[in-house]
Amino acid sequence: MADTDRAGAKAPARAIPSPAATPSRRAAKQRPARDDAAGASALPGPARRPGALASGRAVTRTLAADPLGGTVRRTVLPSGLRVLTEAIPAMRSVSFGVWVAVGSRDETPAQSGCSHFLEHLLFKGTTKRSALDISAEIEAVGGETNAFTTKEYTCYYARVLDADLPLAIDVMCDLIADSVLDPADVETERGVILEEIAMHEDEPGDEVHDLFAAALYGRHPLGRLISGTEETISPMSRRQIQSFYRRHYVAPSIVIAAAGNLDHAAVVRRVRAALAGTPLDTPPAAPVAHRPALPAPRLRGGQVVVSNKDTEQAHLVLGGAGIGRLDERRFALSVLNNVLGGGMSSRLFQEIRERRGLAYSVYSYSSQFADSGLFAVYAGCAPGKVEEVLDLTRATLAEVARTGVTEAEVARGKGMAKGSYVLGLEDTGSRMSRLAKGEFLYADAMTVDELLARVDAVTTDQVNALAAELCGQEMSLAVIGPFADGDFHV
Repeated sequence: MADTDRAGAKAPARAIPSPAATPSRRAAKQRPARDDAAGASALPGPARRPGALASGRAVTRTLAADPLGGTVRRTVLPSGLRVLTEAIPAMRSVSFGVWVAVGSRDETPAQSGCSHFLEHLLFKGTTKRSALDISAEIEAVGGETNAFTTKEYTCYYARVLDADLPLAIDVMCDLIADSVLDPADVETERGVILEEIAMHEDEPGDEVHDLFAAALYGRHPLGRLISGTEETISPMSRRQIQSFYRRHYVAPSIVIAAAGNLDHAAVVRRVRAALAGTPLDTPPAAPVAHRPALPAPRLRGGQVVVSNKDTEQAHLVLGGAGIGRLDERRFALSVLNNVLGGGMSSRLFQEIRERRGLAYSVYSYSSQFADSGLFAVYAGCAPGKVEEVLDLTRATLAEVARTGVTEAEVARGKGMAKGSYVLGLEDTGSRMSRLAKGEFLYADAMTVDELLARVDAVTTDQVNALAAELCGQEMSLAVIGPFADGDFHV
């Protein structure tokens, strides 16, 4: 459920992460039906009026006719909620997602983990459906639902046959707009989330990335765990979660995206009908404060954090500041990442695994946020080989910073980036995700051809300038394994 917000280099990026990429994301569960009359209380908001639509005119426009995809259209409803679709008639399935502009960085310290807690609870029942109804209605037609939380947004999605899209729209809109948040369910999911946190702590290959982010960002919200901690989840009340729900789940903060064999006008009509009479049917009474007014994070170089655990394998992350997601250099970063540690032909993989056999897994990665980013290298190796792996990693980074990369490496890095982008769009889920992220994160309806052209335009000089900046900076280090504080330096 809690996405790592990490663009790893082990495999082409998927728009909707696979369970392996997001080990703590929402797992499929069989839940008993709940008696909605027992202890249930509806959230405050307008009474539901079946069939009623918000007054005002929806504004629709065609954004692109992508030669590598379908026709993309965008409608802004009178409430401020946005609907984007990509019609791909050759597909027989549709992916439908609801994306909310709130994540763990939007929480106060006392609310840490609230976005993720809420993600769990919205599947537990509405005034119309029990938890069993939500899962059973979709599974009865062979569909699937899931969700994940990141540091800057939350996504709920369903994938169904094209003929069952009306059902998916009704179910997903219902759980987003009209969740009950039953007190008994809050207690049940509190236990589930605490178990999820404990499970994460038993997976050092994932935990080390969170340890590194905490070292780099310090007290800034981007340094916190998406899931929260036992100290924040245990006392969190239903009232806190309910307040967070109604404050952040408002129409202007929501994007609905769908891709597959669909008709845009029909999707818009069904979304409006499904949301009629709910709090998402009208604009909020006051302007929405997207996130707390915090200064841009100042990333800290020179930090060393060691978590002493009796593990068979040591896990380490070495890195520093990256770039924000709107930085025009992000295409050059994609190429640099591929050259440095993005595949089996990368410098790190060849030096550390192929030539010396020191680690099974070694790769570089970047995480990009609205106003910040990080760039790092991960390796997992035997505890006795950590110092050698660290020395080789530092030497590789220093060499790339000093002498740059070659024209041949840049050409290969471009090819990897383009292949990853295109192959990652082979299913409706990836297409749906791309629509939402383009609207949410980049405010850009770039076609696939335009995106590939941006990659092709990257020059070796641009990659080397970025390499000098990112690979030559003061680094921070996170290590998990049988070590003590003071065993390492940057």
